[in-house]
Amino acid sequence: MDLDTVRTFVAAAEAGQFQEAAAELAVTQQAVSKRIAALERALGVRLFTRTPRGAELTIDGQAFLPHARELLRTAERAVASVRTDRRPLRVDVINSRGAATGLMREFHRAHPEIELDVVMLLEIDTAVAAIRSGAIDASFRAVAAPGRPLPEDVEAVRVLDEPLQLLTGPAHALAGARSVTLAELAGHRIWMPGVVPGTEWTAYYDDLVAEFGLTIEATGPNFGSDALLDTIADTPALATFMSERTRLVWPAGHGLRRIPVTGPTPVYPHALLWRRDNPHPGLAALRAHLAGAAGGRDTAGTWMPDWVIPR
Repeated sequence: MDLDTVRTFVAAAEAGQFQEAAAELAVTQQAVSKRIAALERALGVRLFTRTPRGAELTIDGQAFLPHARELLRTAERAVASVRTDRRPLRVDVINSRGAATGLMREFHRAHPEIELDVVMLLEIDTAVAAIRSGAIDASFRAVAAPGRPLPEDVEAVRVLDEPLQLLTGPAHALAGARSVTLAELAGHRIWMPGVVPGTEWTAYYDDLVAEFGLTIEATGPNFGSDALLDTIADTPALATFMSERTRLVWPAGHGLRRIPVTGPTPVYPHALLWRRDNPHPGLAALRAHLAGAAGGRDTAGTWMPDWVIPR
């Protein structure tokens, strides 16, 4: 059923005259008559009776009017559901405790008028596909991993370089250190069960291991951050890397230590990805916010893989 004819019917029914309906719709009276006639043929009933005062609804017209109005309301809701200025900005932050979540919380505080949907996708391929299909508007990732270029319609900008810290239990050999160099970490077991093959953070840690001779173990199941903290607290032989902005809370009895890493400081590069032609106004606001909050250019005394996109 053509919505223009339905809209014309409702306008004529509410105005009581085809001439007034034509003026409201900015069409000719003849166009209104033709649309009403086409709708009557499609429905197989007469909708109006001509009178000296204009046009009155028939019994069938009265029965059809509330449904016609509902059809128009449904059409409006359908259009609004896909209009970028009327739906939430959908952003992938990978996990709830990382730096990306913190960045989005800061953005929400600065722009409470922008409605947000926050999602968490593990695989970069899944995130890129969701960006391209419009399922999400943006994703925080470390790009571009070697051999995995982004599609031409996806853009990325580096928004945050996050220093890594060493997390140890109280009995670890390095627990009392005020800082530790990467060279001093050689020979120590760094346990990171969340390092999953094929992810961009695995590519990052593979390069870190290769360049500085570190030992990173991803053995055993990944039961989440709480289980990781329990193990690090109880096992003097194990430590782990923790990003500076990772928000974790552990029992006071764990006695965990967060120790800065230097010589150089490994930093994890966070980038924002989005589809080039995405018109969502909230995306433009997010990009501007992140550009204003980002630090300067690459800093001396830090390390990251050579495949990381420049600022």
